[in-house]
Amino acid sequence: MAKEKINVFDYAEKINKQIAPGILLNTNCEKFNSMVIGWGHLGVIWGLETFTVYVRDSRFTKKQLDKTGRFTLSMPLDGSYDPEVFRVFGTMSGYDMDKSEYITQVPANVNFVPGIKEYPLTIECEVIYKQRQDPEAIDKQILRKYYSAEETKDDHHTMYIGKIVDAYIIR
Repeated sequence: MAKEKINVFDYAEKINKQIAPGILLNTNCEKFNSMVIGWGHLGVIWGLETFTVYVRDSRFTKKQLDKTGRFTLSMPLDGSYDPEVFRVFGTMSGYDMDKSEYITQVPANVNFVPGIKEYPLTIECEVIYKQRQDPEAIDKQILRKYYSAEETKDDHHTMYIGKIVDAYIIR
């Protein structure tokens, strides 16, 4: 399988449009895991190209990220995605199942977190900073909207800034 190296910022508009409907955040520690995320940003900090993701405390992905400090992002080139993959990866936990049967893993170039053939735009990252949200610092309207349900009131996010170590399209 070929990989076409890209300048990730040449794809910034496409990436930013794909975040809201969802992209896949992949981790690999105890096992491969992937989850759908709808929050994140591509940018530059400390002179480095980065991608920032947010993961709730309760997620299996967080446990793996905290252990390895590595993640890969996978997204479609044309905006289309498999509804079954997004249903499973968006609602089922890696604590309870092996999600690898739903996709085709492609070995990473730099880190050890695979990309996904079916979602070929791939960004490999290494965590350079992380910080748990301070609920007291969150705007009250946002707090009510995203953290008021019984199952989410104490389940906040940790922000992970990942230095982009490679970016490519799986062909």
